Amino acid sequence: MLLAIAGYVATQYVTSSTGPARCTVRTVGTKSKDYEIRPEQAANAATITAVGSQRDLPERAVTIALATAMQESSLRNIPHGDRDSLGLFQQRPSQGWGTQQQISDPVYSTGKFYDHLVRIPGYSRLPLTVAAQRVQHSGYPQAYAKHETNAALLTAALTGRRAAALNCTTGPAGGDGKAGSPTQVRDRLVKEFGKDVLPGEKQQVPASAEGVSLRESDSRGQGGLPTRTSDGEPEVLIPVDGDQRGWELAHWAVANSSDLRIAQVSYRNHVWDSSSSEEGWRKREGSGGSPEGGRSTVNVKLATGK
Repeated sequence: MLLAIAGYVATQYVTSSTGPARCTVRTVGTKSKDYEIRPEQAANAATITAVGSQRDLPERAVTIALATAMQESSLRNIPHGDRDSLGLFQQRPSQGWGTQQQISDPVYSTGKFYDHLVRIPGYSRLPLTVAAQRVQHSGYPQAYAKHETNAALLTAALTGRRAAALNCTTGPAGGDGKAGSPTQVRDRLVKEFGKDVLPGEKQQVPASAEGVSLRESDSRGQGGLPTRTSDGEPEVLIPVDGDQRGWELAHWAVANSSDLRIAQVSYRNHVWDSSSSEEGWRKREGSGGSPEGGRSTVNVKLATGK
C-alpha cells in the first residue's frame, strides 16, 4: 500500500505544475504518443525554426535542421564535443564554421547550417539523412533518420501550421519569481526572426486585440509595442497577419517562457498561462479578437516578480 501511495505521489508530481518543467508537442491520432522535451531544448528548437522563418525557408529545411541538432546535441547548446566540436550542431572552429564564440550562439550556428544546406541541389527532395550528412559529414551518416518523426512534429508546431500544439509547464509556482523584461523579449524576437517581426513605432495596435491597453507606452524600445495592462503587468504586443504566423510566434513565446519569464501568452481566443501551465492552451470564448485569417495580435505578458 505504501509503495502504491508513493507511486501515485510521484506521478502527480511529474504530471502537475509543481513538477519539473517540460514541454510537450501534441500528436494527432488516438494511438500516437506525445513528444516531450525540456524547456531548454524547446527554446533551441524554436530558435532553429525562427531562423528558418526569417530566411523564408520551407518546412523541410527546418525539419532537417531540427533532426540534425537532435542527433548532434540533443537540442542543447553544449560547449564541448568530439575534438573541437561545440554548439547545437557540433560545428568545429578548425573546419571554418566560425569562432568558438560565434558557434556558441544558437542563431549564428543555425544560420551557418542553413547556409550549407541551401547550397545542396534539391535538398528538400533528398532523404533527410542524406541532406543532413552532406552538411555535417558525420561518422554516423544514418543516425539522423531516427529523429525525423519527432523533428516533423516540432516543425508543424513551431512553424504555426498546427494550432495550440506546443505546451510548456513552468515548474514550481509557475516560474522562479523573477520579473521578465520587455526589452529582452523584443531583442530576442528581432535577433531570431529578423527586424520585420515587430512593427515600427508608429504602427497602431488593433483596438480589438485581447487585453490591449488603448494607450501606447511612452517607453517603447526598438520595434514592438510594449504596454501595461489594467493590472500593471508589462506586455509585448506582436501584430501578425494570418493564423499560421500568429501560432508560430505564440508557440515561440511558450517555448521561451522559462528563460524570458513569460507569464501569459494569448492569441485570438486561446490563452496559455504559466500559473496553470499544466492545463496547456485553453479556449476563451467570447474574448474578441479579429476574424480568422485577418490581422491579429499575439499578446505576451511578462512576470512582474511580485
